[in-house]
Amino acid sequence: MTETTLSPSAGSDHTTGSAEPSAAELQALAQRHLVMHFTGGSAYTTAPPRVIVKGEGSWLTDAEGNRYLDALAGLFCVNIGYGYGAEIGAAVAAQMTELPYYTNWGCAHPPAIKLAAKIAELAPAGLDRVFLTSGGSESNEAAVKLIRQYHQARGEHTRMKFIARRVSYHGTSYAALSLNGMTDFRKTFEPLMNGARHISNTKRYKRPAGETEQEFTKLLLTEFETLIIQEGPDTVAGVFLEPLQNAGGSLTPPAGYHEGMREICDRYGVILVADEVICGFGRLGEWFGSTRYNVQPDIITFAKGVSSAYAPLGGMIAKSEIIDTVNNGPQGMFLHGVTFGGHPTACAAGLANIAIMEREDVLGNVRRTEPYFRQQVRGLLEHALVGDVRGDGFHYSLELVTNKQTREWDSDQPAADFVSTHLGPALVEAGVLCRAAVDHEGTPLIQFSPPLIFSRDDIDTLLSRVRSVLDTAAATLRRGN
Repeated sequence: MTETTLSPSAGSDHTTGSAEPSAAELQALAQRHLVMHFTGGSAYTTAPPRVIVKGEGSWLTDAEGNRYLDALAGLFCVNIGYGYGAEIGAAVAAQMTELPYYTNWGCAHPPAIKLAAKIAELAPAGLDRVFLTSGGSESNEAAVKLIRQYHQARGEHTRMKFIARRVSYHGTSYAALSLNGMTDFRKTFEPLMNGARHISNTKRYKRPAGETEQEFTKLLLTEFETLIIQEGPDTVAGVFLEPLQNAGGSLTPPAGYHEGMREICDRYGVILVADEVICGFGRLGEWFGSTRYNVQPDIITFAKGVSSAYAPLGGMIAKSEIIDTVNNGPQGMFLHGVTFGGHPTACAAGLANIAIMEREDVLGNVRRTEPYFRQQVRGLLEHALVGDVRGDGFHYSLELVTNKQTREWDSDQPAADFVSTHLGPALVEAGVLCRAAVDHEGTPLIQFSPPLIFSRDDIDTLLSRVRSVLDTAAATLRRGN
Protein backbone atom coordinates (compact mmCIF):
# COMPACT_ATOMS: atom_id res chain seq x y z
CA MET A 1 0.00 0.00 0.00
CA THR A 2 1.30 3.43 -0.91
CA GLU A 3 1.85 5.60 2.14
CA THR A 4 -0.25 8.75 2.23
CA THR A 5 1.29 11.93 3.60
CA LEU A 6 -1.05 14.08 5.64
CA SER A 7 -0.87 17.84 5.73
CA PRO A 8 0.55 19.46 8.89
CA SER A 9 -2.93 20.71 9.78
CA ALA A 10 -3.86 17.23 10.95
CA GLY A 11 -1.22 17.39 13.68
CA SER A 12 1.75 15.12 14.24
CA ASP A 13 -0.40 12.57 16.10
CA HIS A 14 -3.19 12.82 13.50
CA THR A 15 -5.69 13.95 16.13
CA THR A 16 -4.62 17.43 17.19
CA GLY A 17 -3.89 20.65 15.38
CA SER A 18 -5.32 24.02 14.52
CA ALA A 19 -7.74 22.73 11.86
CA GLU A 20 -10.01 19.76 11.39
CA PRO A 21 -8.73 17.14 8.92
CA SER A 22 -10.06 17.45 5.38
CA ALA A 23 -12.21 14.77 3.80
CA ALA A 24 -9.18 13.25 2.08
CA GLU A 25 -7.17 13.34 5.29
CA LEU A 26 -9.96 11.60 7.20
CA GLN A 27 -10.12 8.91 4.55
CA ALA A 28 -6.36 8.42 4.76
CA LEU A 29 -6.51 8.14 8.54
CA ALA A 30 -9.30 5.58 8.25
CA GLN A 31 -7.28 3.54 5.77
CA ARG A 32 -4.22 3.63 8.01
CA HIS A 33 -5.75 3.05 11.44
CA LEU A 34 -9.43 2.07 11.42
CA VAL A 35 -10.36 -1.57 10.85
CA MET A 36 -13.89 -1.30 9.49
CA HIS A 37 -16.59 -3.92 9.97
CA PHE A 38 -17.40 -6.28 7.05
CA THR A 39 -15.41 -4.01 4.72
CA GLY A 40 -13.55 -5.24 1.66
CA GLY A 41 -9.81 -4.80 1.34
CA SER A 42 -10.13 -2.21 -1.43
CA ALA A 43 -11.39 0.32 1.13
CA TYR A 44 -7.85 0.41 2.51
CA THR A 45 -6.20 0.83 -0.90
CA THR A 46 -8.00 1.95 -4.03
CA ALA A 47 -11.51 2.82 -2.81
CA PRO A 48 -11.32 4.95 0.34
CA PRO A 49 -14.42 4.83 2.53
CA ARG A 50 -17.15 7.44 2.68
CA VAL A 51 -16.81 9.50 5.82
CA ILE A 52 -20.24 10.39 7.20
CA VAL A 53 -20.17 13.54 9.31
CA LYS A 54 -23.77 14.68 9.84
CA GLY A 55 -27.29 13.34 10.12
CA GLU A 56 -30.58 15.20 9.97
CA GLY A 57 -34.01 13.56 9.82
CA SER A 58 -33.59 10.69 7.35
CA TRP A 59 -30.61 12.26 5.57
CA LEU A 60 -26.86 11.89 5.99
CA THR A 61 -24.02 14.10 4.78
CA ASP A 62 -20.46 12.99 4.10
CA ALA A 63 -17.23 14.91 4.60
CA GLU A 64 -17.30 16.11 0.99
CA GLY A 65 -20.79 17.59 1.37
CA ASN A 66 -22.71 14.88 -0.51
CA ARG A 67 -26.19 14.10 0.88
CA TYR A 68 -27.75 10.64 1.05
CA LEU A 69 -31.24 9.42 1.86
CA ASP A 70 -30.70 6.76 4.51
CA ALA A 71 -33.03 3.97 3.48
CA LEU A 72 -31.45 1.48 5.89
CA ALA A 73 -31.70 3.44 9.15
CA GLY A 74 -27.96 3.18 9.63
CA LEU A 75 -27.96 -0.57 10.09
CA PHE A 76 -31.68 -1.26 10.65
CA CYS A 77 -31.46 0.73 13.88
CA VAL A 78 -31.86 4.54 13.75
CA ASN A 79 -35.62 4.24 14.15
CA ILE A 80 -36.32 7.85 15.13
CA GLY A 81 -33.92 9.27 12.54
CA TYR A 82 -31.11 11.69 13.21
CA GLY A 83 -32.97 14.67 14.64
CA TYR A 84 -33.09 13.95 18.37
CA GLY A 85 -29.43 14.05 19.35
CA ALA A 86 -29.82 17.12 21.55
CA GLU A 87 -32.75 15.65 23.49
CA ILE A 88 -31.24 12.22 24.00
CA GLY A 89 -27.85 13.81 24.60
CA ALA A 90 -29.34 15.90 27.40
CA ALA A 91 -30.72 12.76 29.05
CA VAL A 92 -27.33 11.07 28.74
CA ALA A 93 -25.52 14.16 30.06
CA ALA A 94 -27.81 14.34 33.07
CA GLN A 95 -27.16 10.68 33.83
CA MET A 96 -23.42 11.22 33.36
CA THR A 97 -23.56 13.94 35.99
CA GLU A 98 -25.55 11.82 38.42
CA LEU A 99 -23.99 8.37 37.91
CA PRO A 100 -21.83 7.80 34.82
CA TYR A 101 -21.39 4.08 35.47
CA TYR A 102 -22.17 1.28 37.82
CA THR A 103 -22.51 -2.43 37.31
CA ASN A 104 -25.63 -4.60 37.34
CA TRP A 105 -23.63 -7.42 38.94
CA GLY A 106 -25.41 -7.88 42.25
CA CYS A 107 -26.70 -4.29 42.16
CA ALA A 108 -29.20 -2.16 40.32
CA HIS A 109 -29.49 1.52 39.46
CA PRO A 110 -32.49 3.68 38.48
CA PRO A 111 -31.97 3.85 34.68
CA ALA A 112 -31.70 0.07 34.32
CA ILE A 113 -34.65 -0.51 36.65
CA LYS A 114 -36.86 1.99 34.82
CA LEU A 115 -35.87 0.71 31.38
CA ALA A 116 -36.50 -2.93 32.34
CA ALA A 117 -39.93 -2.01 33.71
CA LYS A 118 -40.78 -0.01 30.58
CA ILE A 119 -39.72 -2.78 28.22
CA ALA A 120 -41.73 -5.33 30.21
CA GLU A 121 -44.74 -3.00 29.87
CA LEU A 122 -44.34 -2.90 26.08
CA ALA A 123 -43.53 -6.59 25.60
CA PRO A 124 -46.09 -9.27 24.71
CA ALA A 125 -48.03 -10.65 27.67
CA GLY A 126 -46.08 -13.05 29.87
CA LEU A 127 -42.65 -11.65 29.05
CA ASP A 128 -41.61 -9.54 32.03
CA ARG A 129 -38.00 -10.21 33.04
CA VAL A 130 -35.34 -8.13 31.24
CA PHE A 131 -31.60 -8.79 31.03
CA LEU A 132 -29.63 -5.90 29.47
CA THR A 133 -26.62 -6.12 27.15
CA SER A 134 -24.74 -3.86 24.74
CA GLY A 135 -26.06 -5.26 21.45
CA GLY A 136 -27.69 -7.98 19.41
CA SER A 137 -24.96 -10.63 19.35
CA GLU A 138 -24.61 -10.32 23.12
CA SER A 139 -28.36 -10.69 23.51
CA ASN A 140 -28.52 -13.93 21.53
CA GLU A 141 -25.43 -15.22 23.31
CA ALA A 142 -27.17 -14.57 26.65
CA ALA A 143 -30.32 -16.36 25.46
CA VAL A 144 -28.36 -19.48 24.52
CA LYS A 145 -26.79 -19.60 27.99
CA LEU A 146 -30.09 -18.94 29.76
CA ILE A 147 -31.79 -21.76 27.86
CA ARG A 148 -28.97 -24.19 28.61
CA GLN A 149 -29.17 -23.35 32.31
CA TYR A 150 -32.96 -23.58 32.31
CA HIS A 151 -32.93 -27.14 31.01
CA GLN A 152 -30.14 -28.13 33.39
CA ALA A 153 -32.09 -26.73 36.34
CA ARG A 154 -34.98 -28.97 35.30
CA GLY A 155 -32.68 -31.99 35.19
CA GLU A 156 -32.68 -32.18 31.37
CA HIS A 157 -28.93 -32.13 30.87
CA THR A 158 -29.03 -33.61 27.37
CA ARG A 159 -30.83 -30.60 25.88
CA MET A 160 -27.90 -28.85 24.18
CA LYS A 161 -28.93 -28.46 20.53
CA PHE A 162 -30.33 -25.32 18.92
CA ILE A 163 -32.27 -24.88 15.72
CA ALA A 164 -32.38 -21.81 13.50
CA ARG A 165 -33.32 -21.16 9.89
CA ARG A 166 -31.24 -21.23 6.74
CA VAL A 167 -29.81 -17.86 5.71
CA SER A 168 -30.78 -16.37 9.08
CA TYR A 169 -28.49 -13.88 10.81
CA HIS A 170 -28.20 -13.79 14.60
CA GLY A 171 -24.86 -12.09 15.19
CA THR A 172 -21.13 -12.68 14.97
CA SER A 173 -20.04 -13.90 18.41
CA TYR A 174 -19.48 -17.61 19.06
CA ALA A 175 -22.95 -18.97 19.83
CA ALA A 176 -24.72 -16.33 17.75
CA LEU A 177 -22.56 -17.14 14.73
CA SER A 178 -23.31 -20.83 15.25
CA LEU A 179 -27.00 -20.04 14.94
CA ASN A 180 -26.48 -18.15 11.69
CA GLY A 181 -27.76 -19.91 8.61
CA MET A 182 -25.40 -17.95 6.33
CA THR A 183 -22.76 -20.46 5.29
CA ASP A 184 -20.28 -17.90 3.98
CA PHE A 185 -20.25 -16.17 7.38
CA ARG A 186 -19.82 -19.41 9.34
CA LYS A 187 -17.43 -21.63 7.44
CA THR A 188 -14.25 -19.61 8.01
CA PHE A 189 -14.64 -19.99 11.78
CA GLU A 190 -15.84 -23.58 12.05
CA PRO A 191 -15.96 -25.68 14.15
CA LEU A 192 -18.43 -23.57 16.09
CA MET A 193 -20.88 -24.42 18.89
CA ASN A 194 -21.77 -28.07 18.70
CA GLY A 195 -25.37 -28.96 17.99
CA ALA A 196 -26.56 -26.08 15.78
CA ARG A 197 -29.05 -27.29 13.18
CA HIS A 198 -30.92 -25.40 10.45
CA ILE A 199 -34.33 -25.68 8.81
CA SER A 200 -35.88 -23.98 5.79
CA ASN A 201 -36.80 -20.32 5.96
CA THR A 202 -40.14 -18.88 4.82
CA LYS A 203 -39.16 -17.65 1.36
CA ARG A 204 -41.96 -18.45 -1.10
CA TYR A 205 -40.52 -16.93 -4.28
CA LYS A 206 -39.27 -19.78 -6.51
CA ARG A 207 -41.47 -22.34 -4.75
CA PRO A 208 -43.34 -24.74 -7.10
CA ALA A 209 -46.19 -23.18 -9.06
CA GLY A 210 -49.59 -24.02 -7.61
CA GLU A 211 -48.38 -24.66 -4.06
CA THR A 212 -50.85 -23.07 -1.66
CA GLU A 213 -49.88 -21.05 1.39
CA GLN A 214 -51.36 -23.76 3.61
CA GLU A 215 -49.30 -26.45 1.87
CA PHE A 216 -46.15 -24.36 2.32
CA THR A 217 -46.85 -23.85 6.02
CA LYS A 218 -47.45 -27.59 6.50
CA LEU A 219 -44.19 -28.39 4.71
CA LEU A 220 -42.20 -26.05 6.97
CA LEU A 221 -43.80 -27.30 10.17
CA THR A 222 -43.32 -30.94 9.20
CA GLU A 223 -39.65 -30.29 8.50
CA PHE A 224 -39.21 -28.67 11.93
CA GLU A 225 -40.94 -31.48 13.80
CA THR A 226 -39.12 -34.15 11.81
CA LEU A 227 -35.76 -32.61 12.70
CA ILE A 228 -36.63 -32.56 16.41
CA ILE A 229 -37.61 -36.23 16.26
CA GLN A 230 -34.50 -37.14 14.26
CA GLU A 231 -32.16 -35.37 16.69
CA GLY A 232 -34.07 -36.69 19.71
CA PRO A 233 -36.54 -34.39 21.48
CA ASP A 234 -34.61 -34.73 24.73
CA THR A 235 -31.52 -33.18 23.05
CA VAL A 236 -33.14 -30.06 21.56
CA ALA A 237 -32.93 -26.95 23.75
CA GLY A 238 -34.32 -24.07 21.70
CA VAL A 239 -35.19 -22.58 18.34
CA PHE A 240 -34.35 -19.03 17.19
CA LEU A 241 -36.66 -17.26 14.73
CA GLU A 242 -36.87 -13.70 13.47
CA PRO A 243 -40.56 -12.75 13.16
CA LEU A 244 -39.64 -11.26 9.77
CA GLN A 245 -36.34 -12.70 8.57
CA ASN A 246 -33.97 -9.99 7.41
CA ALA A 247 -31.26 -11.98 5.64
CA GLY A 248 -32.56 -13.51 2.45
CA GLY A 249 -34.66 -10.42 1.87
CA SER A 250 -37.61 -9.50 4.12
CA LEU A 251 -39.01 -13.01 4.48
CA THR A 252 -42.50 -12.92 6.01
CA PRO A 253 -44.23 -15.94 7.59
CA PRO A 254 -47.03 -17.80 5.81
CA ALA A 255 -50.42 -18.06 7.55
CA GLY A 256 -50.36 -20.36 10.56
CA TYR A 257 -46.60 -20.71 10.65
CA HIS A 258 -45.83 -19.17 14.03
CA GLU A 259 -48.86 -20.74 15.66
CA GLY A 260 -47.67 -24.11 14.40
CA MET A 261 -44.11 -23.53 15.58
CA ARG A 262 -45.43 -22.64 19.04
CA GLU A 263 -47.50 -25.83 19.23
CA ILE A 264 -44.55 -28.01 18.22
CA CYS A 265 -42.26 -26.31 20.76
CA ASP A 266 -44.82 -26.93 23.49
CA ARG A 267 -45.18 -30.56 22.46
CA TYR A 268 -41.46 -31.28 22.69
CA GLY A 269 -40.38 -28.90 25.46
CA VAL A 270 -38.35 -26.61 23.16
CA ILE A 271 -37.80 -22.94 24.11
CA LEU A 272 -38.91 -20.54 21.37
CA VAL A 273 -36.81 -17.40 20.95
CA ALA A 274 -37.91 -14.47 18.81
CA ASP A 275 -34.83 -12.62 17.61
CA GLU A 276 -36.21 -9.08 17.42
CA VAL A 277 -32.92 -7.26 17.08
CA ILE A 278 -34.29 -5.78 13.84
CA CYS A 279 -38.06 -6.32 14.16
CA GLY A 280 -38.35 -4.84 17.64
CA PHE A 281 -39.28 -1.28 18.60
CA GLY A 282 -41.53 -0.34 15.75
CA ARG A 283 -40.05 -1.74 12.55
CA LEU A 284 -43.29 -3.62 11.79
CA GLY A 285 -45.69 -1.08 13.31
CA GLU A 286 -45.78 -2.78 16.72
CA TRP A 287 -43.37 -2.55 19.62
CA PHE A 288 -42.43 -6.14 18.81
CA GLY A 289 -42.84 -8.13 15.61
CA SER A 290 -43.97 -11.04 17.77
CA THR A 291 -47.21 -9.15 18.38
CA ARG A 292 -47.84 -8.58 14.69
CA TYR A 293 -47.26 -12.21 13.74
CA ASN A 294 -48.54 -13.91 16.92
CA VAL A 295 -45.18 -15.57 17.61
CA GLN A 296 -45.83 -16.18 21.35
CA PRO A 297 -42.13 -16.61 22.24
CA ASP A 298 -40.63 -17.69 25.54
CA ILE A 299 -37.77 -15.21 25.09
CA ILE A 300 -37.33 -12.10 22.95
CA THR A 301 -33.87 -10.77 22.13
CA PHE A 302 -33.55 -7.11 21.13
CA ALA A 303 -31.07 -4.29 20.43
CA LYS A 304 -30.79 -1.61 17.69
CA GLY A 305 -34.15 0.21 17.89
CA VAL A 306 -34.39 0.19 21.70
CA SER A 307 -32.11 3.24 21.69
CA SER A 308 -32.42 4.04 17.98
CA ALA A 309 -28.67 3.35 18.07
CA TYR A 310 -28.00 6.62 19.89
CA ALA A 311 -26.16 4.45 22.43
CA PRO A 312 -25.09 0.76 22.40
CA LEU A 313 -27.92 -1.15 24.06
CA GLY A 314 -29.62 -4.52 23.81
CA GLY A 315 -31.08 -7.29 25.90
CA MET A 316 -33.48 -10.17 26.23
CA ILE A 317 -36.95 -10.44 27.74
CA ALA A 318 -37.89 -13.77 29.29
CA LYS A 319 -40.82 -15.35 31.00
CA SER A 320 -40.60 -15.29 34.80
CA GLU A 321 -40.89 -19.07 34.89
CA ILE A 322 -37.60 -19.39 33.01
CA ILE A 323 -35.72 -16.91 35.22
CA ASP A 324 -37.19 -18.34 38.45
CA THR A 325 -36.30 -21.89 37.42
CA VAL A 326 -32.70 -20.87 36.79
CA ASN A 327 -32.45 -18.87 40.03
CA ASN A 328 -33.82 -21.84 41.98
CA GLY A 329 -31.51 -24.28 40.21
CA PRO A 330 -28.17 -25.72 41.34
CA GLN A 331 -26.18 -22.55 40.63
CA GLY A 332 -28.69 -20.25 42.31
CA MET A 333 -28.30 -17.57 39.65
CA PHE A 334 -28.09 -16.89 35.92
CA LEU A 335 -24.37 -17.44 35.34
CA HIS A 336 -23.83 -14.64 32.87
CA GLY A 337 -22.83 -10.99 32.88
CA VAL A 338 -21.13 -8.30 30.81
CA THR A 339 -19.39 -5.19 32.07
CA PHE A 340 -21.44 -2.72 30.05
CA GLY A 341 -24.79 -4.52 30.20
CA GLY A 342 -27.36 -2.07 31.57
CA HIS A 343 -24.90 0.83 31.44
CA PRO A 344 -26.62 3.82 33.12
CA THR A 345 -26.07 6.24 30.24
CA ALA A 346 -27.16 3.71 27.61
CA CYS A 347 -30.32 3.01 29.63
CA ALA A 348 -30.95 6.76 29.86
CA ALA A 349 -30.69 6.95 26.08
CA GLY A 350 -33.08 4.01 25.72
CA LEU A 351 -35.66 5.59 28.02
CA ALA A 352 -35.42 8.91 26.17
CA ASN A 353 -35.75 7.13 22.82
CA ILE A 354 -38.89 5.25 23.88
CA ALA A 355 -40.38 8.47 25.28
CA ILE A 356 -39.79 10.19 21.93
CA MET A 357 -41.33 7.28 20.04
CA GLU A 358 -44.44 7.46 22.21
CA ARG A 359 -44.72 11.25 22.10
CA GLU A 360 -44.22 11.49 18.33
CA ASP A 361 -46.42 8.44 17.62
CA VAL A 362 -43.64 6.84 15.60
CA LEU A 363 -45.40 3.47 15.50
CA GLY A 364 -48.52 5.25 14.24
CA ASN A 365 -46.47 6.71 11.38
CA VAL A 366 -45.40 3.21 10.37
CA ARG A 367 -48.99 1.94 10.44
CA ARG A 368 -50.37 4.94 8.54
CA THR A 369 -47.60 5.00 5.95
CA GLU A 370 -47.16 1.24 5.45
CA PRO A 371 -49.96 0.83 2.85
CA TYR A 372 -48.48 3.61 0.71
CA PHE A 373 -44.93 2.29 1.12
CA ARG A 374 -46.03 -1.22 0.14
CA GLN A 375 -48.05 0.03 -2.83
CA GLN A 376 -45.17 2.11 -4.17
CA VAL A 377 -42.59 -0.63 -3.69
CA ARG A 378 -44.86 -3.17 -5.35
CA GLY A 379 -45.17 -0.77 -8.26
CA LEU A 380 -41.59 -1.72 -9.11
CA LEU A 381 -42.78 -5.23 -10.01
CA GLU A 382 -43.53 -3.87 -13.46
CA HIS A 383 -39.82 -3.21 -13.97
CA ALA A 384 -37.98 -5.67 -16.19
CA LEU A 385 -35.42 -6.50 -13.49
CA VAL A 386 -37.72 -6.87 -10.46
CA GLY A 387 -38.89 -10.43 -9.95
CA ASP A 388 -40.26 -10.23 -6.42
CA VAL A 389 -41.19 -7.64 -3.79
CA ARG A 390 -41.70 -8.73 -0.19
CA GLY A 391 -41.86 -7.37 3.32
CA ASP A 392 -44.08 -5.60 5.84
CA GLY A 393 -44.06 -2.44 7.91
CA PHE A 394 -40.93 -0.47 7.10
CA HIS A 395 -38.89 -3.44 5.82
CA TYR A 396 -38.98 -4.37 2.11
CA SER A 397 -36.79 -6.17 -0.38
CA LEU A 398 -36.60 -6.38 -4.15
CA GLU A 399 -35.26 -9.57 -5.71
CA LEU A 400 -33.76 -8.86 -9.12
CA VAL A 401 -33.85 -11.30 -12.02
CA THR A 402 -33.12 -11.14 -15.72
CA ASN A 403 -35.65 -13.86 -16.56
CA LYS A 404 -39.04 -13.47 -14.89
CA GLN A 405 -40.31 -16.77 -16.28
CA THR A 406 -37.58 -18.89 -14.70
CA ARG A 407 -37.15 -16.41 -11.80
CA GLU A 408 -33.39 -16.48 -12.27
CA TRP A 409 -30.43 -14.21 -12.88
CA ASP A 410 -28.99 -15.64 -16.10
CA SER A 411 -27.08 -12.64 -17.42
CA ASP A 412 -23.57 -12.99 -18.80
CA GLN A 413 -22.59 -10.62 -15.99
CA PRO A 414 -22.57 -12.67 -12.75
CA ALA A 415 -24.84 -11.36 -10.03
CA ALA A 416 -21.97 -10.69 -7.62
CA ASP A 417 -20.12 -8.67 -10.25
CA PHE A 418 -23.28 -6.75 -11.14
CA VAL A 419 -23.89 -5.81 -7.51
CA SER A 420 -20.31 -4.84 -6.70
CA THR A 421 -19.43 -2.97 -9.89
CA HIS A 422 -22.77 -1.46 -10.89
CA LEU A 423 -25.75 -1.72 -8.57
CA GLY A 424 -24.09 -0.80 -5.25
CA PRO A 425 -22.05 2.12 -6.61
CA ALA A 426 -25.00 3.39 -8.69
CA LEU A 427 -27.31 3.54 -5.66
CA VAL A 428 -24.72 5.52 -3.70
CA GLU A 429 -24.14 7.81 -6.68
CA ALA A 430 -27.91 8.39 -6.75
CA GLY A 431 -27.77 9.49 -3.12
CA VAL A 432 -29.43 6.39 -1.68
CA LEU A 433 -28.04 4.30 1.16
CA CYS A 434 -29.65 0.86 1.26
CA ARG A 435 -28.52 -2.74 1.14
CA ALA A 436 -27.45 -4.22 -2.18
CA ALA A 437 -26.38 -7.86 -1.96
CA VAL A 438 -26.53 -11.28 -3.60
CA ASP A 439 -28.71 -13.82 -1.84
CA HIS A 440 -27.98 -17.49 -1.19
CA GLU A 441 -29.68 -18.46 -4.46
CA GLY A 442 -27.49 -16.20 -6.55
CA THR A 443 -29.89 -13.35 -7.26
CA PRO A 444 -29.32 -9.66 -6.42
CA LEU A 445 -31.32 -8.02 -3.65
CA ILE A 446 -32.10 -4.40 -2.83
CA GLN A 447 -33.31 -3.92 0.72
CA PHE A 448 -35.04 -0.95 2.37
CA SER A 449 -35.40 -0.57 6.14
CA PRO A 450 -35.55 3.20 6.68
CA PRO A 451 -36.01 5.34 9.79
CA LEU A 452 -39.54 4.98 11.11
CA ILE A 453 -40.10 8.72 10.58
CA PHE A 454 -40.01 8.24 6.78
CA SER A 455 -42.70 10.27 5.03
CA ARG A 456 -44.52 9.79 1.73
CA ASP A 457 -42.17 12.33 0.19
CA ASP A 458 -39.18 10.33 1.42
CA ILE A 459 -40.68 7.18 -0.09
CA ASP A 460 -41.28 8.96 -3.41
CA THR A 461 -37.70 10.26 -3.47
CA LEU A 462 -36.29 6.85 -2.61
CA LEU A 463 -38.23 4.88 -5.20
CA SER A 464 -37.78 7.47 -7.94
CA ARG A 465 -34.02 7.23 -7.52
CA VAL A 466 -34.05 3.44 -7.28
CA ARG A 467 -36.18 3.18 -10.43
CA SER A 468 -33.68 5.38 -12.27
CA VAL A 469 -30.81 3.14 -11.14
CA LEU A 470 -32.72 0.05 -12.31
CA ASP A 471 -33.48 1.64 -15.66
CA THR A 472 -29.79 2.32 -16.24
CA ALA A 473 -28.89 -1.18 -15.09
CA ALA A 474 -31.38 -2.78 -17.47
CA ALA A 475 -30.06 -0.72 -20.38
CA THR A 476 -26.49 -1.66 -19.49
CA LEU A 477 -27.34 -5.36 -19.32
CA ARG A 478 -29.12 -5.20 -22.68
CA ARG A 479 -25.96 -3.78 -24.23
CA GLY A 480 -24.02 -6.62 -22.70
CA ASN A 481 -21.67 -4.35 -20.71
